[in-house]
Amino acid sequence: MADEGHHRSRRADRPGSPAAGPPVALITGASSGIGAATAVRLAPAGWQLLLSGTDRTRLDEIAARTGGRALPEDLAKPDGPQRLAEAALAAAGRVDVLIAGAGLGWRGPFAQTPTDTLDRLIEVNLAAPLRLVRLLLPGMLERGRGRIVLLGSMAGQVGVRDEAAYAATKAGLAMFAESLRYELRGTGVGVGIVLPGPVDTPFFTRRGTPYQRERPRPVAPERVAEAVVGTITTSRDRPFVPRWLGLAARVHGAAPGVFRRMASRFG
Repeated sequence: MADEGHHRSRRADRPGSPAAGPPVALITGASSGIGAATAVRLAPAGWQLLLSGTDRTRLDEIAARTGGRALPEDLAKPDGPQRLAEAALAAAGRVDVLIAGAGLGWRGPFAQTPTDTLDRLIEVNLAAPLRLVRLLLPGMLERGRGRIVLLGSMAGQVGVRDEAAYAATKAGLAMFAESLRYELRGTGVGVGIVLPGPVDTPFFTRRGTPYQRERPRPVAPERVAEAVVGTITTSRDRPFVPRWLGLAARVHGAAPGVFRRMASRFG
């Protein structure tokens, strides 16, 4: 199993079968940010793209730009993943790669988190990816190949002040990825989780508060999209973006007291 800082040069087989046509990728959160950047990155390689999001206008624009098919869906609704999975299978017959990029944020004291906001965070960030995997994984196992790529966060590795609920959902996603990776070893289905720090996307505007920390600085969504694609085309399954954040995660795991003192000092 690859660690967060290791990138082996061996290329993994691309999911899908030449006899069955181009590989099919379902991308959630595809109307903007990392999801849109990932679609743009995959399109020239001949992927059949199924693009999901809640902003229909932007989703249609990305679909037109990449040659993908727009499948708008609200994953905050408990039956949203079921509807999306059914629509994806109806559109393409199979899903070779699931890229679960949809996510919501909220910043503020946990005691003041609105109940509906908490529910939406749990549904979109954690429950929806698990439900989608549960619905699409059996087909991948039957075909003996596929990829599941989850979009985690550095917040889920070390915690972030005033983002307890968001960090909790991303931590849960990370442990799901780790556990599922063990379970699927030898099946031909791979599991990757991409762990970015702040990313320069509409995420912070939508959550209602701008990014206010001095470090780490936000990276471009295209940089994260590169890591997402890398989890499909290489054996790298747990990349941090930027890569040096992996060191911070290791310090947190090995010496949490030291990490907390550093975090208090440097923000």
